[in-house]
Amino acid sequence: MRPTLALTLLILLTGLSSSVSMLEPVLQLNDRSGWRFGVPADEPVIVNLQEEFQTIHSFGASDCWSAKYIGKWRDEAKKNQIADLLFSLDTLSNGQPKGIGLSLWRINIGAGSYEQGDSSAITDSWRREECFLTPDGQYDWTKQAGSQWFLQAARRRGVRYMLGFTNSAPVQMTRNGKAFSPGGRSFNLKPAAMEPFADFLTTVADHFKLDYLSPINEPQWDWKAEKNGRAKQEGSPAENADIAAVTQTLSAKLSQRNTKTSIVTGETAQLDYLYAKAESGRGRQLDYFFAPSEAPVVMKLPHVEPVWAYHSYFTTCRDSTLVDVRQKAAQRAKAVGSPMLWQSEFGVLGDICGQYNGGPRHTDMNYGLYVAKVIHNDLTVANVTSWQWWLAINPYNYSDGLVYINGPDGAYKNHDNARNDGQVVDSKQLWAFGNYARFVRPGMKRIAVRLADSNPVKEAGQCMVSAYKDERRKQLVLVCINMTPTAKTLPLKGPAIRNSRFTCYTTSETKTLAKSVVSSGVIQLEPRSVVTLVGSYK
Repeated sequence: MRPTLALTLLILLTGLSSSVSMLEPVLQLNDRSGWRFGVPADEPVIVNLQEEFQTIHSFGASDCWSAKYIGKWRDEAKKNQIADLLFSLDTLSNGQPKGIGLSLWRINIGAGSYEQGDSSAITDSWRREECFLTPDGQYDWTKQAGSQWFLQAARRRGVRYMLGFTNSAPVQMTRNGKAFSPGGRSFNLKPAAMEPFADFLTTVADHFKLDYLSPINEPQWDWKAEKNGRAKQEGSPAENADIAAVTQTLSAKLSQRNTKTSIVTGETAQLDYLYAKAESGRGRQLDYFFAPSEAPVVMKLPHVEPVWAYHSYFTTCRDSTLVDVRQKAAQRAKAVGSPMLWQSEFGVLGDICGQYNGGPRHTDMNYGLYVAKVIHNDLTVANVTSWQWWLAINPYNYSDGLVYINGPDGAYKNHDNARNDGQVVDSKQLWAFGNYARFVRPGMKRIAVRLADSNPVKEAGQCMVSAYKDERRKQLVLVCINMTPTAKTLPLKGPAIRNSRFTCYTTSETKTLAKSVVSSGVIQLEPRSVVTLVGSYK
């Protein structure tokens, strides 16, 4: 006698998980999304509460380059709209989050190229920055007023951490009087200006009560003028010895002030400089700073965090490269004593294997999925404890923003149109990032997830799942990415979930963290979507 379809389904469903009671059919039309989900695959997704990895510190973004203008707009409602999208932990009446709830905000401490005007030789005025230190040695705390507006907006909305970073020392301290390099690989700082530079950073951090200082940015790049004699932005190269010297001097200054500010250094321009490229004097940084046999003492000094920050640019395609370089970085970090890694800057930059491109501007789900895939691999392969975005606010015809700004007329190919007013536009980059930042909160621990193949390269092109727990609240968060054009149903095994239900937040081409309530026995993913599941475990 052949079993009926109903009996076959019942047998399948009752065998999916011993920890969750499931008697609902899976072969059904989801009336909320309109997608038809199939019978689960044979191999389940398995979550293990007991197998722990890193503790999450934060998710963040920076105020470059737009805060100087947009933070001074007269229209307070539009500025607050931007701040809510980035920082808010509130929800709308339909349960959708009002914003992505960043837990770290990066403030660019300018070098004074803005005051130099065109003589700064930095072409785009948006990429010049004011400096709190005037040429006569006085501090002017009215400078960077736009950035200060967003700093206070972040604090009002409960952002936990504030980090100040520099691209260049103040121009009066640099060797060429500019906020970019005169050439060479060394830090652009006068020999006698090391202590004044550290004193400047300490004073700024103390005034704004910053949690962290990051004194050097992307030291592997040369940051010099182009053939026309003009530069694109503030910046300076630095060799490892320069980074050590700045860190040591800044540690001493912070100790003198008895401040709570700590140093997070690195900001490595490309991941393979963590474990390779020693010949550059700017590579093999994990060994240089942390290996017991060769490391200088700076990483053990007061006010220096045992953290190394890197940027994820240029290492994200193909999927085999995305995974391989992060595996090598994680392995090297473990070999030198397991310092924490931060991914402290990322955006869609340049041509990415012909599949994505920084220009022109893209804000669709293709780019949301790409961002989510990079975040997933930085978290689960490189084991970063913090993940941070580059331009939080972007007026450019480029794809490296979260919140985009058009001119008052809706156009954005000339970003100068948005200096005094403009239209606020969200993006799938913003909301896909929010699937992590809004729900994976500081102090949560990443825990083990096993998929059918446990092959991160294969998963990067198909489905990815990561899991996090809050032990105090007994909360479980899963972030799931479906890269494919097909709806997916994956059986889920793991801890018993209260009421056998997850609260689900979906970002897709038509949804932005849309809220629903779903069964905890299976993971149902719409095509090309990022889904966060939040539940309480028993």
